[in-house]
Amino acid sequence: MDMDLLIAPIILFIIFVAPIWLILHYRSKRQVSQGLTDEEFEQLNQLVHQAEKMNQRIATLESILDSESPEWRNRHDHA
Repeated sequence: MDMDLLIAPIILFIIFVAPIWLILHYRSKRQVSQGLTDEEFEQLNQLVHQAEKMNQRIATLESILDSESPEWRNRHDHA
């Protein structure tokens, strides 16, 4: 009797869910193996450029703080 309750959901899973899941799974694996698209590569380059600019700005701010308040790093570590 308990098995009768499980048969319908199992059949529905095998007929509908499993094939869709397999198709989506292997499609995503294929996309990953193909690498980045040109658009994704351009976005990655833009992010790298932004990160480099931000790194320069942080270094500038730290040098300003070092000259104006030499103990700022120590205060930050103890807070």
